[in-house]
Amino acid sequence: MVRWPPVPLAAAGKGGGRYWDVDAARGVAMGMVVLYHLVFDLDNFGGYPIASTSGFWAAFADASAFVFVFLAGLSLTLSYRRAARPTFGKYLRRGLRIFAYGMLITLAFRLVDYGYVIFGILHLIGASIVLAYPFLRLRWANLPLGLLVIALGAYVGARDFAAGGAAGVLLAPLGVLPEGVMMPDYRPLLPWFGVVLLGVFAGNAAYLPWRERRPPGGPPGPAAGALALVGRNTLLIYLVHQPVLLAALWALGVLAPPGVAGR
Repeated sequence: MVRWPPVPLAAAGKGGGRYWDVDAARGVAMGMVVLYHLVFDLDNFGGYPIASTSGFWAAFADASAFVFVFLAGLSLTLSYRRAARPTFGKYLRRGLRIFAYGMLITLAFRLVDYGYVIFGILHLIGASIVLAYPFLRLRWANLPLGLLVIALGAYVGARDFAAGGAAGVLLAPLGVLPEGVMMPDYRPLLPWFGVVLLGVFAGNAAYLPWRERRPPGGPPGPAAGALALVGRNTLLIYLVHQPVLLAALWALGVLAPPGVAGR
């Protein structure tokens, strides 16, 4: 049986370095996330009539999350190829670390008393890094598996399942909405782990075989290089961008400081 991936990434290209085009795509996704959160802040904290949680902006938020999560899955294939002997422990530690950052977001939202982030995008990515490990050797099988998870999530969402109390918290990762809880960031495993599997499929079945035939050329241009720099630091940017956005909007007088009547 042919092993996939056939060789570590370090043996498949120039020293197994990063692919700047994937980093640049991740930078675009991060820019979409920041733009949406800017609109969300103007709507929810500034009173501007934008309707950030419905219509176009709700679709934009889902699109930005889709790109971000899809690229997380694709990036897992690159990580798997780079490691000469990829072990589950590596992905477990990394997943738990990102999940812990998600819990910091949960705590921050409770401290400012603005809803609950029970299972947001960092929780999703942290859990998915661990759950995706058995699928990183697969190629085409990840396509139907990913679509199946997305379909299950659509079914759960269409049925409007809800649960209260501790059950609501425990079932939230599966798409069951906790009763009476406002969640400004909610990306459950059903359907979003399916998007991760689609990213793994795209990485193993399309991107990596293409890159083996056409290795990256010289360094990117200034614009692509700037996006790639953002893409290499998405976790840090994600953790700090909301406080920076709010501070900048307060400093510019766009939003009223806390405790002062807004627009």
